[in-house]
Amino acid sequence: MTAAVSPEARLLALFGTEEPEPQAHLLKAGALSAELIDGNLRNIRFHGVEVLRAISFVVRDKDWGTYAPVLHDLVIEEGADRFQVRYRAACVGAGGETLVYRGRIEGRHTGLVFEGEAVPEGDFLTNRCGFTVLHPVVGLAGTEVEVEHVDGRRVPARLPELIDPAQPFKDMRAITHNVAPGVRATCHMEGDAFEMEDQRNWSDASYKTYVRPLALPWPYVLPAGVPVRQRVTLAIVAEAAATLPPSGDAPVALTSGATRGRLPIFGLVIAPEEAAATRGAGDELAHIAPQSLLFHFDPTAGHGPAELAAFAKLAAAQGGECVLEYVVPCARPLDEEFGDLAGQVAAAGLRLDAIAVSPSVDRRSTPPGSAWPPCPPLEEVYAAARRAFPALRLGGGMFSYFTELNRKRPPVALLDYVTHCTCPIVHDADDRSVMQTLEALPFILRSARAIIGARTPYRIGPSTLGMRQNPYGARVMPNPERRRVPMAQIDPRQDGLFAAAWMVGTAARLAEAGVESFTGAALTGPFGLLAGPGEGGRRPVFHAARWLAAIGGAPAIAMASADPSRVLALAGATRAGDRVLLAANLTPREQALALPFGGRALLLDETSVHAGEGPRPVQATGKTVTLPPYAVLRVEG
Repeated sequence: MTAAVSPEARLLALFGTEEPEPQAHLLKAGALSAELIDGNLRNIRFHGVEVLRAISFVVRDKDWGTYAPVLHDLVIEEGADRFQVRYRAACVGAGGETLVYRGRIEGRHTGLVFEGEAVPEGDFLTNRCGFTVLHPVVGLAGTEVEVEHVDGRRVPARLPELIDPAQPFKDMRAITHNVAPGVRATCHMEGDAFEMEDQRNWSDASYKTYVRPLALPWPYVLPAGVPVRQRVTLAIVAEAAATLPPSGDAPVALTSGATRGRLPIFGLVIAPEEAAATRGAGDELAHIAPQSLLFHFDPTAGHGPAELAAFAKLAAAQGGECVLEYVVPCARPLDEEFGDLAGQVAAAGLRLDAIAVSPSVDRRSTPPGSAWPPCPPLEEVYAAARRAFPALRLGGGMFSYFTELNRKRPPVALLDYVTHCTCPIVHDADDRSVMQTLEALPFILRSARAIIGARTPYRIGPSTLGMRQNPYGARVMPNPERRRVPMAQIDPRQDGLFAAAWMVGTAARLAEAGVESFTGAALTGPFGLLAGPGEGGRRPVFHAARWLAAIGGAPAIAMASADPSRVLALAGATRAGDRVLLAANLTPREQALALPFGGRALLLDETSVHAGEGPRPVQATGKTVTLPPYAVLRVEG
């Protein structure tokens, strides 16, 4: 049991912010249930089985930032077999721009209707205004569906198994899928042309059907006084509802398997602006002992010899590998740019083991149907890098996300490894959506392997809660109030246990796929393992990073979770012949965990955070232990 603390202190320990998540109101109509959160529907289920992940009326700004609606005049009416919701919502931007819309939801045991109507008082600039519908991916990927198009054609199709770089379906009016044997759901959309994108590209665990095709210009203006009216209808037909599987909260069993391959080495990213602070925390860096340091270097941002010299001081004190992440300007002949870089690296005395390169223009997303910006062929970029750094491993891919790698696939034969990043707050930033991105990682890893092949070394990162650069707009979103904000650089949960659980969950997914390297944090700054000056020293995620670094590169022991949505784990074999297990509770509730082996155990939970200490010893000699919310357990035996 955890010590009694104030609700505010507990929120800080778990999430790094006193702001609670929006309260969910459970709506029920017979076997149909849904959660109402900020006027939108989440977790829509039939007999406890997820039908849709969400139906939302979404308003986004010109940088794809999502407005947080403020609800007024909310009315909820509920009965045994029906519910009805009405409200008015206001979206207000930083510049005072405002859009007000009305929502109405009606649910029955056979489905629901969600209507939205916005009437701009003045011209309103937006990238999207209207409904999005999210289908889950686990259990649905690769399955048959029926798509009805706007012209009335009904076409049998399949949801993509490997991640589609473009839209799998366009000009949609409805889509029907199998929920379970004998249960089918049809989602019908009115008011505009809809299309679907594969949100697994961004590590969202969903297929998203959204309004307004991406091929149309954006941002666009909603004219003053012209209403925007849309409606989504979900209809469920159940021939054999009794066959739906029951849900339960049985202990999550971890099952160990054979030793195969090696665990990812663990690395930290160092941005030039954090180099001095990182060097000043050299003792803490040595305590973590990462196997890799990734130095970010971007001449288009003004980086030059001084930044390389600062990196050289860090590399001299680093026992592991050193990698330069080089943003190629492509403004001059490539041999000149790479030659200048090689000379500066030599002059700085910077020790490097590898260099990863990507053209500067590729940090900007190019959606399907858009014109690609001018850029030298990647073959020429990689060849120039080889000539300048013939002794180093050469990496390529994207310094953004799998989305961009999937849309611009590198000539893998010219590389020693392929890399990209992930970020869990591109579209949504609530706690559940962030943890659900771990469901999408296996699909990303399999899809990447289909592109780069089974033998090409594959590296992931930096992968952090906060977004370091926005490929889809002019900026990352400001977050001065430290809230849960999509596309924000500063995510308050980096200060809480939440970040530690998410990091270990990410590492577990990467271990399953045999990824070579995981860059999961910085030492200082917004993605750091250490809090800022005067803010408390080590963050909880510091300890998770130290544990990951300690087993990085060790022989990997296969580890399967009976319920990966609740607990994920990874394990490795030490040189002494022991086994080390790391397990993370991905939920805000206690979870009973059935261990594959016992031994010496340390627990990182809110009790240790409240005490201002590191992980505390616990008993893990039996078969079952209890993991508090977002706790991380280390067992060695």
